[in-house]
Amino acid sequence: MGDIIILPEHIAIIMDGNGRWAKKRLLTKTAGHKAGASNLRKLAEQANKAGLRYLSVYAFSTENWKRPAAEVEGLMNLLRGYIQEYIDDTNKNDMRVRVIGRRDRLALDLREKIEYLEQLTAGKTGLTLVIALDYGSRDELWRAARKFAAACTKGDISGDTLDEDVFANYLDTAGIPDPQLLIRTSGEQRLSNFMMWQLAYSELYYTDKLWPDFGFKDMLEAVQAYHARERRFGG
Repeated sequence: MGDIIILPEHIAIIMDGNGRWAKKRLLTKTAGHKAGASNLRKLAEQANKAGLRYLSVYAFSTENWKRPAAEVEGLMNLLRGYIQEYIDDTNKNDMRVRVIGRRDRLALDLREKIEYLEQLTAGKTGLTLVIALDYGSRDELWRAARKFAAACTKGDISGDTLDEDVFANYLDTAGIPDPQLLIRTSGEQRLSNFMMWQLAYSELYYTDKLWPDFGFKDMLEAVQAYHARERRFGG
């Protein structure tokens, strides 16, 4: 790993395996999620120092509401603490945080924390950490279509102008380049309703490592595998 590795502009990660990590250690799922959150914080700081421009992570899906109420409550409390840590550390790093997904189902205090953090870091010029929270790609596409239809009804835009670039401006990720590389941990090999529009031409990398054990060195190995592939974009 001594060679210089050029990072792609945007890496996306499906952080999977917190529960299995905890089970192997006879711990609660909440403990696994806490370890996963701590790992993300560490990895994001290392990626920022290495010069990565965008890191998108799948924190909580639209389907995750189906989990047991106690687990969901634990996740939300963990998110509160996690967002607060970023607020407290905003003067120590140059990271920008942007949260995508629905917000109408989140508690008011959590929404306010998210909005405050986004405002606080809006001018940062380092890594942009994109956190997908209450996010599902089908839900995002549906909401984008409704927003475009509403704009047409108001006369703000004509339906004749719709193309891929115009539609992309109505997605949660408007203004963010598509990921070149998607990493999924824990051995699962599916997108699980994550960024299906944005990942259309991304390279997919799967690893058996559980998320709390996935470090920056593992990310660099994924990047090396990415560079070894020939990307033809259908050509």
